[in-house]
Amino acid sequence: MADTLPSEFDVIVIGTGLPESIIAAACSRSGQRVLHVDSRSYYGGNWASFSFSGLLSWLKEYQENSDIVNDSPVWQYHILENEEAIALSRKDKTIQHVEVFCYASQDLHEDVEEAGALQKNHALVTSTNSTEAADSACLPTEDESLSTVSCEMLIEQTPSSDPESALEVNGAEVTGEKENHSDDKTCVPSTSAEEMSDNVPIAEDTTEQPKKNKITYSQIIKEGRRFNIDLVSKLLYSRGLLIDLLIKSNVSRYAEFKNITRILAFRDGRVEQVPCSRADVFNSKQLSMVEKRMLMKFLTFCMEYEKFPDEYKGYEEITFCEYLKTQKLTPNLQYIVLHSIAMTSQTASSTIDGLKATKNFLHCLGRYGNTPFLFPLYGQGELPQCFCRMCAVFGGIYCLRHSVQCLVVDKESRKCKAIIDQFGQRIISKHFLVEDSYFSENTCSRVQYRQISRAVLITDRSVLKTDSDQQISVLTVPAEEPGTFAVRVIELCSSTMTCMKGTYLVHLTCTSSKTAREDLEPVVQKLFIPYTEVEIENEQVEKPRILWALYFNMRDSSDISRSCYNDLPSNVYVCSGPDCGLGNDNAVKQAETIFQEICPSEDFCPPPPNPEDIVLDGDSLQPEANSETLKESTNLGNLEEPSE
Repeated sequence: MADTLPSEFDVIVIGTGLPESIIAAACSRSGQRVLHVDSRSYYGGNWASFSFSGLLSWLKEYQENSDIVNDSPVWQYHILENEEAIALSRKDKTIQHVEVFCYASQDLHEDVEEAGALQKNHALVTSTNSTEAADSACLPTEDESLSTVSCEMLIEQTPSSDPESALEVNGAEVTGEKENHSDDKTCVPSTSAEEMSDNVPIAEDTTEQPKKNKITYSQIIKEGRRFNIDLVSKLLYSRGLLIDLLIKSNVSRYAEFKNITRILAFRDGRVEQVPCSRADVFNSKQLSMVEKRMLMKFLTFCMEYEKFPDEYKGYEEITFCEYLKTQKLTPNLQYIVLHSIAMTSQTASSTIDGLKATKNFLHCLGRYGNTPFLFPLYGQGELPQCFCRMCAVFGGIYCLRHSVQCLVVDKESRKCKAIIDQFGQRIISKHFLVEDSYFSENTCSRVQYRQISRAVLITDRSVLKTDSDQQISVLTVPAEEPGTFAVRVIELCSSTMTCMKGTYLVHLTCTSSKTAREDLEPVVQKLFIPYTEVEIENEQVEKPRILWALYFNMRDSSDISRSCYNDLPSNVYVCSGPDCGLGNDNAVKQAETIFQEICPSEDFCPPPPNPEDIVLDGDSLQPEANSETLKESTNLGNLEEPSE
């Protein structure tokens, strides 16, 4: 690969997370020569999604990564006298405190393997001999630490990583706003959640489904390709920056989406559904008629709160929670607004923050469904890959498993001029984008990182049972003790293509105060119970049962000032990893800001040209009718809103 790489580019991007992938796509679209490299064997970095066996391999990779010993750097011999080097790290230290628990029956035999799994590639598995390669992926029990994990399965990206995969929007049609374009063959009518499983382009499940309440670990392994497990848990606001960017750039054609079907609240030990739309409010049996009128009056004010400054100007110095107490709302309504609509901190969010969050929630309602949120089928890890495909379409070059040893800096100009890769090749560029995790401890010695606590659970049923078993839910559990944070729970059903039939995939996220398990286990115990043989026969158990659980802490490198990094050249830009927020606005803002510094006069991810309107060199001028088509195609970003 190194022999075939060009020696000069306009932009070199190191890391394939969401911000880096968006910038790479935008630069490639504007005509820049882009090299996009990642030392990992998969796209997305900490934004990635894995099949079940892929996740086990990722866990093993991190265990082995912690044992890496930095050898004497050979790249030093490639540095000239008028140059100096910024060494990049070989260790990824963004994941800590990993704990894995298996509660399902571990009747795993050697002949049980993932259905449809590819043959193991020994070249990609570190320290694997012929005996180890024959072993199936196994899991530690509650009493075992991560160091006992033995996972020799090939890391697998999500099944829709094929560049030819089509866009279908299930339950909420993002590209449905382009109904008048006859060449868009991927649009489908909006369908109900019950019909989703019939519309998803995936092979029929011919394997025998386990009997209810008899899901075993071997079944999870066998159906492992049905899982797409996100390292970071987020949703897309239907009028958020990322949705607008996906539509504007036409990258949405590479992905499929479903709308979140319900928003839940946890109060007095019970989970209940929160009314979102006007119809939901007036049909709700949880609210009295007086409460319904009070809530509608307050939400109407929030939609246009800027027009009535006298209503909130005197409360700007207090928290949103305290402000709600002044608005003649019952404690029940205050709870719903604070935790299920605004979804803000009880102690840290100001009145203005709460009003903005409430307005944003209401503004996103009704665009694609009865909640403000969308979720990408096959997981959040699809989104970086979508932008990588766009970059490749416009000429970007991609190299996975390709590490960069150092950045080469000219001593006189203090500008970065090149990189030196693992093969010792020097590659010149004008601009360099580096994901935060690639910097060494020397570069980051003054950076104070926050941490995100994450848990991933596989359960046997929903936290709130209804007639339909295909519900996608978001729930906020408030903090109970000082110094702790509210926990966000996102529950995904099998129609999202993230888990096998008969199970749910549950993501828990909060800002860390301790280890992930210490932060999240109290909430897990409130909502779920471990899956045990004793409980299997008890059909009256109200809580869902946990089949498998993973806890880990992830570095939050967002909102860190560039000045905190030591001696970075002006043409080296830092991209952060995932933040703890629910949406993706931070990644899009970061990408657009960096792109404007690199290409100040270029449009950020403009719509692609219509292929019929592209005039090649030497071609005669097209008929006048084609200029009409071009005019239409350049307005794809101004899409007509569907009726609400």
